[in-house]
Amino acid sequence: MDALIAVRPDGQVAFLYDDELGALLLEGGGRVQRASHVEPTPDGRWQADLAPIGGPKLPVTDDRRSALNAEKNWIEGCFLDSSAQSSE
Repeated sequence: MDALIAVRPDGQVAFLYDDELGALLLEGGGRVQRASHVEPTPDGRWQADLAPIGGPKLPVTDDRRSALNAEKNWIEGCFLDSSAQSSE
């Protein structure tokens, strides 16, 4: 599994949650914070809203999987900044 883990200057660690990384939360009393909402639009399409972490609403997509991929790409590319370390 590939994971992008950001270690910020204040020592805070951030990563996109995955069950395989859940043990990291046990090590330091971490917490899970919602990063976004991926919801259907009134016309049956899908949109990711990254407001919970101060991000934008992403463009509407035709299917949920595309919205989830856009959400993941934005979080990894914009929220988990250049201080991130890649881990396998």
